[in-house]
Amino acid sequence: MKLFFRKLRLYAALPEMISFWVFLPITLAILIVAIFFVDSAFVVYLIIILSLAELALLFLNNLRLATSNLEVKIERNQLSGIVNNLADGIIAYDTDFRILVFNRAAENIFEMSAPEVVGHIFSPDASRGMRSKLLPQALFPSLAPVAVNRSEPGAAIQIVDLTFDEPKLELRVSTVRIIDPSKRLLGFLKIVHDRTREVEIIKSKSDFITVAAHQLRTPLSAIGWTFETLASETLSEQGRQFMDNGAKAAKKVLKIVNDLLDVSKIEEGRFGFQFKAVNFIEFVEKILGEAAAFASKYSVKVYFEKPAEEISLTIDTEKLGIALNNLIDNAIKYNTKNGSVTVKIVRVPNQPYVEITVADTGLGVPPDDLAKLFTKFFRSENVMRVETEGSGLGLYIVRNIIQRHGGKVWVESELNRGTTFHFTLPTDPALIRAKEMSAYDEM
Repeated sequence: MKLFFRKLRLYAALPEMISFWVFLPITLAILIVAIFFVDSAFVVYLIIILSLAELALLFLNNLRLATSNLEVKIERNQLSGIVNNLADGIIAYDTDFRILVFNRAAENIFEMSAPEVVGHIFSPDASRGMRSKLLPQALFPSLAPVAVNRSEPGAAIQIVDLTFDEPKLELRVSTVRIIDPSKRLLGFLKIVHDRTREVEIIKSKSDFITVAAHQLRTPLSAIGWTFETLASETLSEQGRQFMDNGAKAAKKVLKIVNDLLDVSKIEEGRFGFQFKAVNFIEFVEKILGEAAAFASKYSVKVYFEKPAEEISLTIDTEKLGIALNNLIDNAIKYNTKNGSVTVKIVRVPNQPYVEITVADTGLGVPPDDLAKLFTKFFRSENVMRVETEGSGLGLYIVRNIIQRHGGKVWVESELNRGTTFHFTLPTDPALIRAKEMSAYDEM
């Protein structure tokens, strides 16, 4: 009961109740006049009933309005608190580009206070004399020094990455239309994510790998060349064995260094793809021919199930060769003695793709490891027991090469029964990615 009266006092003090409090003394005055100056008892009762009914209706109506408005105010304050404390900048504006919302994160990003912005109308021309150029360039990306669209035309959420040199900033701006239930456009909402630190971290990591790998590659090449030269000299059997082991070790380390360089280029979006139309069957046959000696060393047979028809695809032969060689080499290395590797090519029914499978009869992959296979530096424990050395970068590189070609790659495996890698490639060159993406482009 105390809570009820406390709430009643709260609502009674709200501005929506003013008309009730104004009408209350007027009604009381009318009742007093009626009681003392009207002779007819019937008329007096009628005035009393009507006045009290009208007063009650006014009270209930104002109370309902006060309650509703209070709830709206509370929700608005809660929403305002949430928006103000978001890590990303929030900018809302109407169809005239009048700023309605400008949260604290937006103030920090654009170095402008909300009072400077809220209520003001922005346009490309009017923004030229402003103290800060960042906000107009975020509202009108065509004004920005570098603007890269990340969404398809007509998408519900339009995403653009903006790069600024002074101050050094990397912003991802997502724009959403605000519409009412009748689909009428009311304005726009921009979510501004400051990616500067994330991009710098990825770039510094990539720069470190690139510098370290370049510094290692030259002496490693020299070491490998030295071992190969010494191996050709007249040496004892033990000396020749030492030279062979040294040459193999240098070659393995050099491959890891080259893999690191490739990953660094991929993550910077500068791996460099050169596409051309080729006879894909002949391309695969050449790779399998080169793998024959390697397969013989492991006592593994390699089979090719090719379609009867010729297939022409637009690919980068060097990069796709790296991917396919990687899959075939793994299928051979992690196979069983007298096992087999089968490469198969089929057209995907009713789709402009071909599917290539590389199936082996080897170790297989534990179910818990399947989702991690295409991540950097990952190697399954059962694989490491057979082959202790390796960078764990091969399948990461494979995935990126296939995706750049407009395809996708996936794997199926049964432990101790074998593994099958599948990947698709488009037969229509228009489905190939328009440009190479860097790691921070895809964040």
